[in-house]
Amino acid sequence: MHEKLTAVFKKSPYGYVGYVEELPGANTQGETLEEAKENLVEAVQLVLEANRQMAEEELEGTEIIRQEFGEIIA
Repeated sequence: MHEKLTAVFKKSPYGYVGYVEELPGANTQGETLEEAKENLVEAVQLVLEANRQMAEEELEGTEIIRQEFGEIIA
């Protein structure tokens, strides 16, 4: 299984707005389409990093098992 994420870009009076349909919070804007695309990659990285940090804080002191997701679905 290879999950695909969908980037959506909309033209606005100020440039472009972009977001990822499947990842709430991953949205951005840019004066050009290329800038919006670059900013969206960074936004996705930041959302994933923040989610990871919140999960680690929530699980602190709990016995857990970590495994790459790709190994589970392979």
